[in-house]
Amino acid sequence: MPLFKPKSSSSRSSSSPEKMNNGAQDGEGHDTVSNSSSQMNTTNGNGKRDRNSPQNRFPEAQTDESKTQLVFRCQLAHGSPTGFISGFSNVRELYQRIADCHDLPASEILFCTLNTHKAEMSELLGGQIGLEDFIFAHRKGRPKEIELIKTEDALGLTITDNGAGYAFIKRIKEGSVIDKIKIIQVGDHIEKINEENLVGRRHFEVAKMLKEIPKGSMFTLRLIEPQKNGFGSIGPRSDPRKGKKSGYGTGKETLRFKADGSAHIQPVDDAATVGVEKINDILENFMGINDNELATRIWELAEGKSNSMDFAEAIDDSDLEAFGFTDDFVIELWGAITDARSGRIR
Repeated sequence: MPLFKPKSSSSRSSSSPEKMNNGAQDGEGHDTVSNSSSQMNTTNGNGKRDRNSPQNRFPEAQTDESKTQLVFRCQLAHGSPTGFISGFSNVRELYQRIADCHDLPASEILFCTLNTHKAEMSELLGGQIGLEDFIFAHRKGRPKEIELIKTEDALGLTITDNGAGYAFIKRIKEGSVIDKIKIIQVGDHIEKINEENLVGRRHFEVAKMLKEIPKGSMFTLRLIEPQKNGFGSIGPRSDPRKGKKSGYGTGKETLRFKADGSAHIQPVDDAATVGVEKINDILENFMGINDNELATRIWELAEGKSNSMDFAEAIDDSDLEAFGFTDDFVIELWGAITDARSGRIR
């Protein structure tokens, strides 16, 4: 007896991420959707997800907790005075507020990190912001073009996007094709593949293009690296949290942006944090995708579910069905979720 209900128009194994409308954050097959997508999904009047919404929302004014407008501190990562931003309802508006605060075009912002000025991919702005979190905006730096030959099927990249039109490198696999080219670094925005402009493309689109480049082919990447200050490389790389300054985010309370269009101020949920991290690991192992927003969405779909069949049906009835998750994949996800709930993984 199959675990999942049959689909008349598509199956899990044959569905394509292109059907997904702004629901994920990183990916390139096993070259690889964090983040990153930092967008949240809206709902329509029937309680269903509004797939036509151009942006996922940060619905600050929709709950009792957020009737008082929240104010966040921000700086440019390479150095600037501290600014204060508020009144944003989605990622693009957040970037615009930061840009207005620091008198620069919003198109100059590649991505944001929380509580560290370094391009630490584990600290990317995602689906929640601590009430005391300090936002660092990473601005475009120098462009660079690299011509390379695809000597392996997988390039060794994990790709995410900023939720506002820029896909960039989140991780480089040690020993991979890309790892041998030291000028290519984590945080680099992939602006073009050959002559094709990728601005505005989602991470999974960029990942798919890279994966489909035939083995043995020569191609050109045009990258834009984030701007760095003169002290950005000082300090041990093995402990990114040492780059944080005292007085930044406490992590005790967060403004969590949920997929149903609501926002809640709540204490940090340790089980959810661990569960999302484990889901991310599984996404990368199975699909070459590491995406905090997608992982959080999967965790939320499991809320209130007591068995894998109910969980699978929730995925089938959501916009995540377009990713074509296999039965084995969903069973693996459910195992991670139940382990996190019970405290078996930390």
